[in-house]
Amino acid sequence: MEILIAPNAYKNSLTATEAANAIKLGFEQSKLSCTCTCFPIGDGGDGTGSLIIQHFAGERMPVTVTDPLGRPITASFGLIEGGRTAIIEMADATGLRLLSSSEMNPLKASSRGTGAVMLEALRRGVTRIVIGMGGSATVDGGTGILQALGIRFLDAGGSLLSDLPAQLSALHTIDDTNLVATIGACEIIILCDVDNPLLGANGAAAVFGPQKGASSNDIDVLEKGLAIFNEVTQKQKGVDMGSMLHGGTAGGAAAGLCAWLNAKLVNGTEYFLELTGFNKVLQSSSLLVTGEGSIDLQTLQGKAPAGVARQAKSMGIPVLALAGKIDVKHIAPLKEVFDILLPIGNGAGTLEEALSLTAANLTRTACEVGDLLALSRS
Repeated sequence: MEILIAPNAYKNSLTATEAANAIKLGFEQSKLSCTCTCFPIGDGGDGTGSLIIQHFAGERMPVTVTDPLGRPITASFGLIEGGRTAIIEMADATGLRLLSSSEMNPLKASSRGTGAVMLEALRRGVTRIVIGMGGSATVDGGTGILQALGIRFLDAGGSLLSDLPAQLSALHTIDDTNLVATIGACEIIILCDVDNPLLGANGAAAVFGPQKGASSNDIDVLEKGLAIFNEVTQKQKGVDMGSMLHGGTAGGAAAGLCAWLNAKLVNGTEYFLELTGFNKVLQSSSLLVTGEGSIDLQTLQGKAPAGVARQAKSMGIPVLALAGKIDVKHIAPLKEVFDILLPIGNGAGTLEEALSLTAANLTRTACEVGDLLALSRS
């Protein structure tokens, strides 16, 4: 039996690669006669860039930048395709994982560090930049990135707004005369793992603000600032960021880069699978095993496990999904995509305990599945 193991990362627990290896170990410990191929997947979320760099055996380039609160850190980007393409993980310089829970503050957090990484990639002569935007700590509409690349945000008196996004509602003019010249000849592709718009009840501030430490008052300030940012952008560029699919990705950074850098916003899963040639490997498989920390309705809205499951089902290949948590209230739409859904938990316990046991539980569950398949074939 040819088993293709293609999980996403298990948030706060395992990378996609670690999860794939744990599942493979379980099948190898089982009584099932099988060959397992690991193909960890990403959808633009935290870790996707690393997977692409690994897949193409890219070269890591370290660069000193600032974290979301302006402190110096060492981040990196990858070079693939003979150095023509840079792969950037926004979370490396602007990630929520860089902050403690007490430091989370999206009114102060800036994406400037990611812009500095882009600037270094441009200095090395790349002609394409691919950015995975998952896991960011910011809701600044990408203004920090744009600042790092030379764009200035001014108030009605022509003074520079330096405290963004807190001061974004005072925005009057955006000056892009000093935008780094080489950006115009560089294709920028944003891998998006959500469909959320920039503004509104389903937008960047309302949905992702609380996850990044925003209070209800903070959300109002952020929403107003992003709305003003959009108004000024419409006046100067004729572009409505509020109407963009995926515009709310990474606290609106996707919308900001699309409007001011002509970045392409793409479905992260589809781009990743095409770039890495996933379907060629899938074609020779008799079972697909995928999964992530929680499989719920959001999984069906652009997440990698649903993407690979749909590809497999279109080829008549059965799909098994393993997750720490499964949304049983919405099992019907989930079962339209995944043939078998199995939670990997083993008894009641705290979230911290469950996270620490993710690898062991994946291995145990995969072993049990393998034994069951072996039994059914005997």
